[in-house]
Amino acid sequence: MQEVLKFPKNFLWGSATSSYQIEGGIKNCDWVKFYDAGRACDHYNKYEKDFDLLKRMNQNAYRFSIEWSRIEPEQGKFNRKEIEHYREVLNALKSRGIKIMLTLHHFTNPIWLADRGGWVNSKVNFYFSRFAERVFKEYQDLVDFWLTINEPLIYSLMSYLNGKWPPNKKELFLFLKVVKNQIVSHKKVYEIFHQINSKTKIGVAKNNQYFEPLNPRSKLDKFSVGLHRYFWNEYFLDKIKNHLDFIGLNYYFHQKIKFPFFKKNENKIINDVGWEIYPEGIYYVLKELKKYNLPIYITENGLADSEDKLRKSFITEHLSWIYRAIQEGIDVRGYFHWSLMDNFEWEKGFEPRFGLVEIDYKTMERKFRPSAFYYAEICKNNTI
Repeated sequence: MQEVLKFPKNFLWGSATSSYQIEGGIKNCDWVKFYDAGRACDHYNKYEKDFDLLKRMNQNAYRFSIEWSRIEPEQGKFNRKEIEHYREVLNALKSRGIKIMLTLHHFTNPIWLADRGGWVNSKVNFYFSRFAERVFKEYQDLVDFWLTINEPLIYSLMSYLNGKWPPNKKELFLFLKVVKNQIVSHKKVYEIFHQINSKTKIGVAKNNQYFEPLNPRSKLDKFSVGLHRYFWNEYFLDKIKNHLDFIGLNYYFHQKIKFPFFKKNENKIINDVGWEIYPEGIYYVLKELKKYNLPIYITENGLADSEDKLRKSFITEHLSWIYRAIQEGIDVRGYFHWSLMDNFEWEKGFEPRFGLVEIDYKTMERKFRPSAFYYAEICKNNTI
């Protein structure tokens, strides 16, 4: 008989999305002229139906982002219509009994900010905290958990070091400056929120990877692993650890490191975009996070799998390793699968299919994948 793994009482079961990837109709942000998501999944108009899907999957939590370029389309000018729209979105979730984790920055910026240098401009700390404070004052009674920035190092790397995302820069100095500004901005927002309400729960969604030496006996490989682990997994968290109420973990990647920087994986199982599937890694990354002595939520974990052949086992195996971490005293309190629905996967466009719910982009029809029913049973029973 297969062992039943029961998760802690009040564990959060949910899924995650971001505004630009699903809403559609966003024309005032920096991504549009590079990668236009068009009407995406038309979630802006169909959110009520989409939240009904959440409920049908027995999810008790949902993570999504608010679109800065909608709320503040011009520098210092806030759009009351859009503020009220997001209030309706939040109330729609609350009326369904769903806990809300709201992300303030998920890769996109208003065009006016991009024109002023974006996250390179040191004034971004003022701009971002002003936006965040306005959003907090509007919605603090509706939001359960706040995330300042999604995957800060992924954003700064892709946008300012390897040039694949707007503004398509390839300069180490700019990359480092952006990381510094993200750290300052997070701390500033944390302090503002806690001054207004000391009981606020605020964190960051950090993409951490599992690094291991290609040759376990090589001291040089082990040294390289230590450097990778420090700069990618620990540096940012170390800088903000006194300004966190919880840690959000996005887990996707496992890297075998050969000195000094060579990466090689076995890739026995990969998803549709070529990413290795390595469930065991989430256990080791969680163990690394234990030292911060903070609650942890898995804020993203998922795969591109258009035929839905791997998603069921992907969910089972990752949750099994998360369960093991919990049994060893690591304070994991929730799991948000990426993603609720197929969406616009940044520079990769619409081809990758990450959703529990399949989207027909021509008709905008929503359809549960078989794995959605499997995940729904986990959410319902709090067990795997």
